[in-house]
Amino acid sequence: MAASVREIKNRIGNIENIRQITKAMNAIAMTKVTRMKRRLAEARPYMEELDLLVAAALAQQVDEVEPNALTIGNGSPETGILVLNSDRGLCGRFKGELNRKGDELLRESRHSAKILAGGEKARAYFAHRNVEILKDYSYFYEDPTPQIAAQIASDLISFHLEATLGKVILVYTRFLSDLSQRLIVEEILPIKVEAKGGERLSEPNPAQMLAVILPLYLQGKIFDALLHTKTSEDAIRRQAMKSATDNADDLLTTLRRSYNKARQQSITREISDIMGGAEALRG
Repeated sequence: MAASVREIKNRIGNIENIRQITKAMNAIAMTKVTRMKRRLAEARPYMEELDLLVAAALAQQVDEVEPNALTIGNGSPETGILVLNSDRGLCGRFKGELNRKGDELLRESRHSAKILAGGEKARAYFAHRNVEILKDYSYFYEDPTPQIAAQIASDLISFHLEATLGKVILVYTRFLSDLSQRLIVEEILPIKVEAKGGERLSEPNPAQMLAVILPLYLQGKIFDALLHTKTSEDAIRRQAMKSATDNADDLLTTLRRSYNKARQQSITREISDIMGGAEALRG
């Protein structure tokens, strides 16, 4: 009985230590989610204006003999699948859903696709399956910045212009709320934006304008996806850590009851032994 009491007490101590860790990680993730939501809100007007600018420039390109190379196919049958994922674990369903969707797209392509791994969890998943990884962005965007998005966009543009990839599909998680995130699959190259009329762009001409703003548009799309994915990751990690803390609380309640019961039984047994010994001495 004494061994059982000590074992329960040790388990209680271990779970209390784990609870302290998960509670701290929950608080850290909550702080990160708040910061990332603010960054999302700040970036939204930029993307909206960039969408309008690209659409207006495309609408005025009707007289151009040659469309911009980033808006048309290059003849390559290869598909690039850019999977934006986490560099770290403890984020519940997040990494698994993204990797499975990337794997599904890979199978659908009938082996004419290559993976661009955005995050260590994506790299490890596909490397374990002996999938060719064209580009690795592991430990690249723990803190998403426009410069990181610009480097990824530059790589994708090079792959497109060199006909290494015929198209690029982006797989990421869009943040809707703290409790709601959505898996998104979007073709980002060739660039497809619905042309819309509006105020006429006279200087520079539309072709020159597109040569400048289309790379910026692709960079903005990637930056937006990075922000949404990172915000979703932190939100899901916060949920996972909160659930772990709640589960630890429930387990501690059960173990403390078991400990008290075992302790009471041990005390009762000791009292019975003492009384039995006293009776024997009197006899």
